[in-house]
Amino acid sequence: MNKSDDFTKMDDKEVLEKIKIKNAYRKLLRNDSHLLEVDANERSITHRFAIYLEDEFPDYNVDCEYNRNDTDIKKIKKIDTTDKNINIELISKQYISATDAKGNTVSVYPDIIIHRRGTNDGNFIAIEAKKTTTNNNNNDEDKLRAYKNDFLKYRHAFFVEFPVKNNFSNFNGNLDNYIRQINTRQKN
Repeated sequence: MNKSDDFTKMDDKEVLEKIKIKNAYRKLLRNDSHLLEVDANERSITHRFAIYLEDEFPDYNVDCEYNRNDTDIKKIKKIDTTDKNINIELISKQYISATDAKGNTVSVYPDIIIHRRGTNDGNFIAIEAKKTTTNNNNNDEDKLRAYKNDFLKYRHAFFVEFPVKNNFSNFNGNLDNYIRQINTRQKN
């Protein structure tokens, strides 16, 4: 098998994972539209979404706001504030200031993860979600890149947006506008 065959299979797998996430999203829209219509709390919506993800990924654990890395607290490296690719104004204060005693790491808990508990070898998908009424400012996308880059090594990362209130009423069914796969930032 040559390198291009590996690349093609990787792309096919990524496409399959996005299809499964879209299937779960459609179930949420069909079965729990009331949560979106009334602009329910994000945790309520992500909980229901996680239930549908369990159907799509039966060989994995699906957890909401899971903050464990094996038995330790899940952390990512502190953001390099000198990195010109990161606009520090767009990163929430909680994300920067929640450091350990040495100031090197940040405790994190993705909205939803698809993984195998008790090992980093099973860190499969990290999902950050927001409602359309919430201002994101790319914070979640930066966190998702860190989940893929750091020692947590999630294989896939997705940003999911839920249409609520008027956005739900006007929803056109194009899920690509609401589910984005996040790739790691390329080094220059």
